[in-house]
Amino acid sequence: MRYRVFHRWIFVALCVLSVGLLEWPARTRAQTLGDITGPVTGIVTGIVGGTTTVLGGAGTLAPGSLDSLYSELDSISTSLVSAEVPSARVIGYADQIASDSYLSSLNLTIAGIAIAAASAEAAARGPLDGSPGDATSYISSLSINGVEVLIDGTVNQTVAIPGGQVVINEQQVLSDGTLVVNALHATVSGVADAVVASATAGPSGGNASAVKATTY
Repeated sequence: MRYRVFHRWIFVALCVLSVGLLEWPARTRAQTLGDITGPVTGIVTGIVGGTTTVLGGAGTLAPGSLDSLYSELDSISTSLVSAEVPSARVIGYADQIASDSYLSSLNLTIAGIAIAAASAEAAARGPLDGSPGDATSYISSLSINGVEVLIDGTVNQTVAIPGGQVVINEQQVLSDGTLVVNALHATVSGVADAVVASATAGPSGGNASAVKATTY
């Protein structure tokens, strides 16, 4: 456990030293995997909204709070996702919030599409005055239906899947300057929406979770 905690502190430290938001490439790259074909199955129609489940979540910290929230589990396992050592942390400072999340041995099945990764992590540092902060994510050995996905390092790298998409290193800045970063965000329209390794920090507060999934 000590190794995992040390590893994530190093990850947060690297985020603080990373290039600011104003220098990030504001582009989206689309990618298709020829071997991922076939119809989307299991779509349920006529349902408004859905059921959202948060696994390995630290909870939400209000801006200005000097508290910290932390969650770490040995593992998670549901019909949708399984992973090892899912964890999340949010730390409040007088002038900023720092959030990070991590998991390993990810196996996510969405509409019959199998998404796997050796590890995934995300971190964000957001000043409370709305000025630019830092966010980054990392995911290793990513595959979709057994096909390896080449991660090019850009923000919002997008891979098409039947009926939806997978976004890698998804990052956005809310209107008040709050940063949101997700290591991986998989959606299939009308079936499910799953976010893996998520961190939020800034004037809107701080939040982090290993997995957040909505099924319809």
